[in-house]
Parts: sequence; C-alpha cells; structure tokens
Amino acid sequence: MTTKRESILTAIAAALVGTTGVSTRIYRSRVEPITWGESPAIVIEPISDSAQQNTSLPTLDWSLVVRIAVIVRGNIPDQLADPTVQSLHSKLMADLTLGGYAIDIEPVSVTFELVEADQPAGVVMCDYRVQYRTSVANLAS
Repeated sequence: MTTKRESILTAIAAALVGTTGVSTRIYRSRVEPITWGESPAIVIEPISDSAQQNTSLPTLDWSLVVRIAVIVRGNIPDQLADPTVQSLHSKLMADLTLGGYAIDIEPVSVTFELVEADQPAGVVMCDYRVQYRTSVANLAS
C-alpha cells in the first residue's frame, strides 16, 4: 500500500498525459539532466509536505507543494514553454480532487530560469499546493 502523497504524485503524472508539446516525456523526480533530444519535457517533483491536526478527529490535514518543471530549448525559452504551461495547468485544474485523492489544488507560483546551453534553454517551474487528508495512524488513508 502506498501513501496518499505517492498516489497524488502518480495521479498528477497521469493527468498530464497528452500535455501540449511533450509527448511521453513526463518524468517523476528525475535527477539526470534532460538531453537536447529529450526536450521539451516535464519533470514532476514533490517540494514539501506539511501536516496539521485541525480537528479533534484522528485526521491530519496535509499541504503538499508539487513542482512541475517545463524544460525547453530554443530562442526565447519562456515563450516556447508557454503553450505547455497553459496545457498542463488546464489538465491539472480539470479535476481538483485528482480522482478523489485530494481535497483541492491551487497554483502557488511560477518561476523562470533561463540558461545558456548547447542552445538557449529554459526551465519554467510551476508550483501547486495540493491539500489532502489522512488518518493520524495511516498515511495511506
């Protein structure tokens, strides 16, 4: 049995299938560099996960920050990434419960990193907060 956090990350990857411009290049927590032939691509990674016990019930309310990075190469990288960012945002916001695993999803921020590589490259990092609930004793439910 996996944790609800892992189920949420898997649901995000599934929701992003068919995102404009990336084909099947959607990766989870990839640490290897994205090569020229592998871009554009999306990398999904957890950034933080915080819990609070807000009620007297034996539940924890979690706030998971997930980063979805769009990696592109070419002139004006942020402009090249824009259709992919629009597509991933629409796909993610289409089901705010991610198939029943989450209570809500909300955009947090978008940051840009533009670098010189074999050709101009850019990473557009879209951060989302996913609210979900587990029992105190079991992170899977």
